[in-house]
Amino acid sequence: MTVYFIGAGPGAPDLITVRGQKLVERCPVCLYAGSLVPEEIVRSAPADALVMDTAPMHLDEIIAEIEKAEAAGKDVARVHSGDPSIYGATAEQMRRLDALGIGYEVVPGVPAFAGAAAKLKAELTLPEIAQTIIITRTGMKASNMPEHETLEVLGQSRATLAIHLSIRNLDYVRRTLEPYYGEDCPVIIAYRATWPDELYIRTTLAGMREEVRKAKITRTALILVGPVFGEVSFRDSDLYNADYSHVLRNRGKKKTA
Repeated sequence: MTVYFIGAGPGAPDLITVRGQKLVERCPVCLYAGSLVPEEIVRSAPADALVMDTAPMHLDEIIAEIEKAEAAGKDVARVHSGDPSIYGATAEQMRRLDALGIGYEVVPGVPAFAGAAAKLKAELTLPEIAQTIIITRTGMKASNMPEHETLEVLGQSRATLAIHLSIRNLDYVRRTLEPYYGEDCPVIIAYRATWPDELYIRTTLAGMREEVRKAKITRTALILVGPVFGEVSFRDSDLYNADYSHVLRNRGKKKTA
Protein backbone atom coordinates (compact mmCIF):
# COMPACT_ATOMS: atom_id res chain seq x y z
CA MET A 1 0.00 0.00 0.00
CA THR A 2 1.31 3.43 -0.93
CA VAL A 3 0.12 6.99 -0.39
CA TYR A 4 0.76 9.19 -3.42
CA PHE A 5 1.06 12.93 -2.75
CA ILE A 6 0.01 14.33 -6.12
CA GLY A 7 0.37 17.90 -7.31
CA ALA A 8 -2.77 18.72 -9.30
CA GLY A 9 -1.42 21.97 -10.74
CA PRO A 10 -2.70 25.52 -10.28
CA GLY A 11 -6.29 25.03 -11.38
CA ALA A 12 -6.87 23.94 -14.98
CA PRO A 13 -7.77 20.22 -14.83
CA ASP A 14 -5.50 19.33 -17.75
CA LEU A 15 -2.40 20.73 -16.04
CA ILE A 16 -2.05 17.71 -13.77
CA THR A 17 0.82 15.47 -14.93
CA VAL A 18 0.11 12.25 -16.82
CA ARG A 19 1.60 10.32 -13.90
CA GLY A 20 -0.65 12.08 -11.41
CA GLN A 21 -3.80 11.56 -13.45
CA LYS A 22 -3.10 7.85 -13.94
CA LEU A 23 -2.71 7.42 -10.19
CA VAL A 24 -6.02 9.16 -9.50
CA GLU A 25 -7.65 6.87 -12.05
CA ARG A 26 -6.46 3.69 -10.32
CA CYS A 27 -6.28 4.44 -6.58
CA PRO A 28 -9.27 3.10 -4.61
CA VAL A 29 -9.01 5.97 -2.12
CA CYS A 30 -8.78 9.62 -3.15
CA LEU A 31 -8.32 12.38 -0.57
CA TYR A 32 -8.23 15.79 -2.21
CA ALA A 33 -8.00 19.43 -1.11
CA GLY A 34 -11.36 20.48 -2.49
CA SER A 35 -10.93 24.21 -1.91
CA LEU A 36 -8.16 24.38 -4.53
CA VAL A 37 -8.32 21.15 -6.56
CA PRO A 38 -10.92 21.10 -9.37
CA GLU A 39 -13.52 18.34 -9.09
CA GLU A 40 -12.90 17.33 -12.72
CA ILE A 41 -9.60 15.78 -11.64
CA VAL A 42 -11.06 13.48 -9.00
CA ARG A 43 -14.07 12.53 -11.13
CA SER A 44 -11.69 10.19 -12.93
CA ALA A 45 -11.25 8.09 -9.77
CA PRO A 46 -12.60 4.52 -10.01
CA ALA A 47 -16.38 4.30 -9.81
CA ASP A 48 -16.22 2.46 -6.49
CA ALA A 49 -13.45 4.60 -5.00
CA LEU A 50 -13.76 6.46 -1.71
CA VAL A 51 -13.41 10.13 -2.67
CA MET A 52 -13.21 12.64 0.18
CA ASP A 53 -12.76 16.40 0.23
CA THR A 54 -10.26 17.12 3.02
CA ALA A 55 -10.88 20.89 3.12
CA PRO A 56 -13.10 20.64 6.24
CA MET A 57 -10.92 17.95 7.87
CA HIS A 58 -8.05 18.39 10.34
CA LEU A 59 -4.76 16.50 10.25
CA ASP A 60 -5.77 13.72 12.65
CA GLU A 61 -8.88 12.96 10.58
CA ILE A 62 -6.88 12.83 7.35
CA ILE A 63 -4.30 10.48 8.84
CA ALA A 64 -7.08 8.30 10.25
CA GLU A 65 -8.50 7.82 6.75
CA ILE A 66 -5.06 6.90 5.47
CA GLU A 67 -4.66 4.39 8.29
CA LYS A 68 -7.99 2.80 7.32
CA ALA A 69 -6.79 2.52 3.75
CA GLU A 70 -3.51 1.02 4.90
CA ALA A 71 -5.34 -1.60 6.97
CA ALA A 72 -7.38 -2.53 3.88
CA GLY A 73 -4.34 -2.57 1.61
CA LYS A 74 -5.66 0.25 -0.57
CA ASP A 75 -3.44 2.81 -2.31
CA VAL A 76 -4.31 6.45 -1.62
CA ALA A 77 -4.21 9.37 -4.05
CA ARG A 78 -3.59 12.37 -1.79
CA VAL A 79 -4.25 15.24 -4.18
CA HIS A 80 -2.97 18.72 -3.42
CA SER A 81 -3.05 21.91 -5.47
CA GLY A 82 -0.03 23.23 -7.34
CA ASP A 83 3.15 21.38 -6.42
CA PRO A 84 3.26 19.45 -3.14
CA SER A 85 6.59 20.99 -2.19
CA ILE A 86 5.24 24.55 -1.91
CA TYR A 87 2.82 25.59 0.86
CA GLY A 88 1.10 22.22 0.71
CA ALA A 89 1.33 21.19 4.38
CA THR A 90 2.60 17.86 3.09
CA ALA A 91 5.67 17.61 5.33
CA GLU A 92 3.57 17.20 8.47
CA GLN A 93 1.56 14.43 6.81
CA MET A 94 4.74 12.65 5.68
CA ARG A 95 6.13 12.90 9.21
CA ARG A 96 3.02 11.16 10.53
CA LEU A 97 3.29 8.45 7.87
CA ASP A 98 6.97 7.92 8.70
CA ALA A 99 6.03 7.36 12.32
CA LEU A 100 3.33 4.89 11.29
CA GLY A 101 5.56 3.05 8.84
CA ILE A 102 3.25 3.81 5.91
CA GLY A 103 4.99 4.17 2.55
CA TYR A 104 4.46 7.17 0.31
CA GLU A 105 5.68 8.80 -2.90
CA VAL A 106 5.48 12.36 -4.21
CA VAL A 107 4.32 13.31 -7.71
CA PRO A 108 5.27 16.89 -8.65
CA GLY A 109 2.85 19.37 -10.16
CA VAL A 110 2.81 22.76 -11.88
CA PRO A 111 3.20 25.50 -9.25
CA ALA A 112 0.93 28.54 -9.30
CA PHE A 113 3.66 31.00 -10.27
CA ALA A 114 4.53 28.90 -13.33
CA GLY A 115 0.88 28.59 -14.33
CA ALA A 116 0.44 32.35 -14.02
CA ALA A 117 3.61 33.08 -15.99
CA ALA A 118 2.40 30.82 -18.78
CA LYS A 119 -0.93 32.63 -19.05
CA LEU A 120 0.91 35.96 -19.01
CA LYS A 121 3.34 34.71 -21.66
CA ALA A 122 6.12 35.95 -19.42
CA GLU A 123 9.66 34.71 -18.86
CA LEU A 124 10.58 35.42 -15.26
CA THR A 125 14.35 35.37 -15.82
CA LEU A 126 15.50 37.95 -18.37
CA PRO A 127 19.19 38.51 -19.20
CA GLU A 128 20.72 41.23 -17.01
CA ILE A 129 17.26 42.13 -15.63
CA ALA A 130 16.46 39.28 -13.25
CA GLN A 131 17.93 35.82 -12.88
CA THR A 132 16.34 34.87 -9.58
CA ILE A 133 12.78 34.00 -8.57
CA ILE A 134 11.88 34.13 -4.89
CA ILE A 135 8.76 32.25 -3.79
CA THR A 136 7.61 33.58 -0.45
CA ARG A 137 4.70 34.88 1.61
CA THR A 138 4.16 37.37 4.41
CA GLY A 139 3.31 36.72 8.03
CA MET A 140 -0.38 37.06 8.82
CA LYS A 141 -2.65 34.51 10.53
CA ALA A 142 -0.47 31.56 9.54
CA SER A 143 2.90 30.75 11.06
CA ASN A 144 5.36 33.62 11.43
CA MET A 145 8.05 34.21 8.85
CA PRO A 146 11.63 33.40 9.86
CA GLU A 147 13.32 36.74 10.56
CA HIS A 148 15.86 36.22 7.78
CA GLU A 149 13.07 35.62 5.22
CA THR A 150 10.94 38.73 5.69
CA LEU A 151 10.32 41.08 2.77
CA GLU A 152 12.63 43.57 4.47
CA VAL A 153 15.44 41.09 3.79
CA LEU A 154 14.28 39.48 0.55
CA GLY A 155 13.38 42.79 -1.06
CA GLN A 156 17.02 43.82 -1.07
CA SER A 157 17.66 41.23 -3.79
CA ARG A 158 15.41 43.08 -6.26
CA ALA A 159 14.66 39.65 -7.71
CA THR A 160 11.37 38.56 -9.26
CA LEU A 161 9.02 37.89 -6.33
CA ALA A 162 6.11 35.45 -6.24
CA ILE A 163 4.30 36.34 -3.02
CA HIS A 164 1.68 33.86 -1.84
CA LEU A 165 -1.03 34.16 0.82
CA SER A 166 -0.65 37.92 1.14
CA ILE A 167 -3.44 39.59 -0.85
CA ARG A 168 -4.78 41.13 2.39
CA ASN A 169 -1.36 42.44 3.31
CA LEU A 170 -0.76 44.81 0.40
CA ASP A 171 0.01 47.88 2.51
CA TYR A 172 2.90 46.04 4.09
CA VAL A 173 4.08 44.68 0.74
CA ARG A 174 4.13 48.14 -0.81
CA ARG A 175 5.71 49.87 2.16
CA THR A 176 8.45 47.30 2.43
CA LEU A 177 9.33 46.86 -1.24
CA GLU A 178 9.14 50.45 -2.51
CA PRO A 179 12.62 51.43 -1.24
CA TYR A 180 14.13 48.62 -3.33
CA TYR A 181 11.84 48.34 -6.36
CA GLY A 182 10.33 51.82 -6.61
CA GLU A 183 6.64 52.71 -6.54
CA ASP A 184 6.32 52.26 -10.31
CA CYS A 185 7.66 48.70 -10.30
CA PRO A 186 5.36 46.41 -12.31
CA VAL A 187 3.07 44.12 -10.34
CA ILE A 188 0.78 41.36 -11.55
CA ILE A 189 -2.09 40.22 -9.35
CA ALA A 190 -2.91 36.70 -10.51
CA TYR A 191 -6.32 35.66 -9.18
CA ARG A 192 -7.12 31.93 -9.48
CA ALA A 193 -4.50 31.42 -12.17
CA THR A 194 -5.61 28.98 -14.92
CA TRP A 195 -9.12 28.51 -13.45
CA PRO A 196 -12.13 29.43 -15.65
CA ASP A 197 -12.67 32.63 -13.64
CA GLU A 198 -9.00 33.64 -13.60
CA LEU A 199 -8.13 37.34 -13.56
CA TYR A 200 -4.80 39.09 -14.08
CA ILE A 201 -4.39 42.70 -13.03
CA ARG A 202 -1.39 44.60 -14.38
CA THR A 203 -0.53 47.39 -11.99
CA THR A 204 2.31 48.81 -9.90
CA LEU A 205 3.38 48.73 -6.27
CA ALA A 206 1.75 52.12 -5.81
CA GLY A 207 -1.51 51.17 -7.53
CA MET A 208 -2.04 47.55 -6.59
CA ARG A 209 -4.08 48.07 -3.42
CA GLU A 210 -6.67 50.24 -5.18
CA GLU A 211 -6.89 47.86 -8.13
CA VAL A 212 -7.38 44.85 -5.87
CA ARG A 213 -10.01 46.72 -3.87
CA LYS A 214 -11.94 47.57 -7.04
CA ALA A 215 -11.79 43.95 -8.18
CA LYS A 216 -12.95 42.80 -4.72
CA ILE A 217 -10.23 40.16 -4.48
CA THR A 218 -9.72 38.86 -0.95
CA ARG A 219 -8.17 35.41 -1.39
CA THR A 220 -6.65 32.88 -3.81
CA ALA A 221 -4.37 35.43 -5.46
CA LEU A 222 -0.66 35.54 -6.16
CA ILE A 223 1.33 38.78 -6.14
CA LEU A 224 4.08 38.87 -8.76
CA VAL A 225 6.57 41.73 -8.44
CA GLY A 226 9.55 42.68 -10.57
CA PRO A 227 10.86 44.67 -13.53
CA VAL A 228 10.57 41.60 -15.80
CA PHE A 229 6.85 42.28 -16.12
CA GLY A 230 7.40 45.61 -17.86
CA GLU A 231 10.74 45.12 -19.58
CA VAL A 232 10.95 44.89 -23.38
CA SER A 233 14.48 46.19 -24.02
CA PHE A 234 16.44 43.29 -22.53
CA ARG A 235 19.28 41.85 -24.61
CA ASP A 236 19.09 38.45 -26.24
CA SER A 237 20.50 35.61 -24.17
CA ASP A 238 23.66 33.82 -25.28
CA LEU A 239 21.83 30.51 -25.51
CA TYR A 240 21.07 30.96 -29.22
CA ASN A 241 23.71 33.59 -29.99
CA ALA A 242 25.54 32.56 -33.18
CA ASP A 243 28.77 34.07 -31.82
CA TYR A 244 28.62 32.16 -28.56
CA SER A 245 30.01 28.64 -28.42
CA HIS A 246 29.17 25.85 -26.02
CA VAL A 247 29.55 22.09 -25.86
CA LEU A 248 26.68 21.49 -28.30
CA ARG A 249 27.49 24.25 -30.79
CA ASN A 250 30.72 25.71 -32.15
CA ARG A 251 30.90 29.46 -32.53
CA GLY A 252 29.74 30.64 -35.92
CA LYS A 253 29.25 27.09 -37.23
CA LYS A 254 26.17 26.77 -39.40
CA LYS A 255 24.22 23.55 -39.65
CA THR A 256 24.16 22.13 -43.14
CA ALA A 257 21.76 19.67 -44.69
